Amino acid sequence: MHVEPSPRRFDLEVPLLIVGAGACGMTAALAAHDAGQSALVIEADPVPSGSTALSAGLIPAAGTKIQNAAGIDDDASLFAADIQAKAKGENPQALVDVLARESGPTIDWLVARFDLPFSLVTDFDYPGHSRRRMHGLPSRAGRELVDALRATCEQAGIDIICNRRATTLFQSDGEVTGLRVEGPDGAETIGCKALILACNGFGGNRDMVAHHMPDIRDAVWFGHDGNRGEAVAWGDALGAQSLHLGAYQGHGNVAHPHGILITWATITEGGIQVNRDGHRFWDESQGYSEAARYVMRQPGGVAWTIFDARIAEVARQFQDFKDAEAAGALKTAMRLPELAQKLGLPADALSDTIARIYSGAPDVFGRQFNGPALAPPFYGVQVTGALFHTQGGLNVAPNGQVLRRDGAAFETLFAAGGAAVGVSGAADSGYLSGNGLLSAVVLGRIAGQAAAAQTSTGD
Repeated sequence: MHVEPSPRRFDLEVPLLIVGAGACGMTAALAAHDAGQSALVIEADPVPSGSTALSAGLIPAAGTKIQNAAGIDDDASLFAADIQAKAKGENPQALVDVLARESGPTIDWLVARFDLPFSLVTDFDYPGHSRRRMHGLPSRAGRELVDALRATCEQAGIDIICNRRATTLFQSDGEVTGLRVEGPDGAETIGCKALILACNGFGGNRDMVAHHMPDIRDAVWFGHDGNRGEAVAWGDALGAQSLHLGAYQGHGNVAHPHGILITWATITEGGIQVNRDGHRFWDESQGYSEAARYVMRQPGGVAWTIFDARIAEVARQFQDFKDAEAAGALKTAMRLPELAQKLGLPADALSDTIARIYSGAPDVFGRQFNGPALAPPFYGVQVTGALFHTQGGLNVAPNGQVLRRDGAAFETLFAAGGAAVGVSGAADSGYLSGNGLLSAVVLGRIAGQAAAAQTSTGD
């Protein structure tokens, strides 16, 4: 993760170079291609993957044709207000506005231009979203999204070279000129007129995590190990701004010890979390990112999510949930004492907890239950807290150009996705469901378009 002066000659030169072949990098490449500029994408893994493949693959977007067809009235201003409300107004407003404004057109573009079969999650609500705006592919799995984008790039003739990790960034007179990459056959240098960093954040760098977000340092790392913080390190050496490095997306509903994500629909539809004493310990309706911190504070850093068959049926639209069932992570019983025994919880305490939650008014934690009471058969799963990805990164202009410490923008350096600052405020509680892929896909497209325009003017 070094920055060095440009070599006299590069082994290869391209107009636009993109680091990372997750959803961000591939969307940026498709956007540049659509704008008439060719791009080379380099990827450290053997095949495109990244944090996207570990997610549910859901992208929040406002005002899409899919929403309109479903009779959902939504727009960019409402979406932007939801983002800022969750983050307590801590985000750069210009970045929030452009992501909200371009979210709908980006989904419509992916559907109309590349025939990606997005559909809307319409059977439950995500915390903080005032409209149903989560768009995903049929399996509701990030792996499907990555594979679909990869196939689309291949059809467009976009070059993605895998097994190539960027190790050194080259600069001349304060502008980026290329990279050194290492692969199976050694190192090579690649020059470029513009560089897009789509190499995600630093969740895989345990030292950086411990320094910037100590509350989550002991949580399970559920992201991609390749997220080592290169973008932040290069930016620091170049004199770029970083912002909100303590922000992250956690998740307090990962089956333990199986390591399988349990959808938060198990909570939003009326489920609860209890500790080893069978007692609830927080307002679960706040969101799944905050849940990681609350769960990690419980004895042993574990909790149990309790729900019922009605909720399980909603959750089965997600492949991860079906995988957890197949792995035996979920326990079920017709009676609460029997479920408690299977989960290793005190039966009386669990039964008493369930009996107390449906009062029709906010409880002692501030949560109000409005749906039907939990009914047999009951379900339970032991869960722990996890760090999914960091949300801080390089500060960027609304077009994705990285900003210097004096506020001016680099002409040749762009960042998006986890390499750039997200719109989740300064910590974990500002994360609104889907913010990760919002920044990856929508800002990825914006950066691809801007970098294509930048490189074309230099031809």
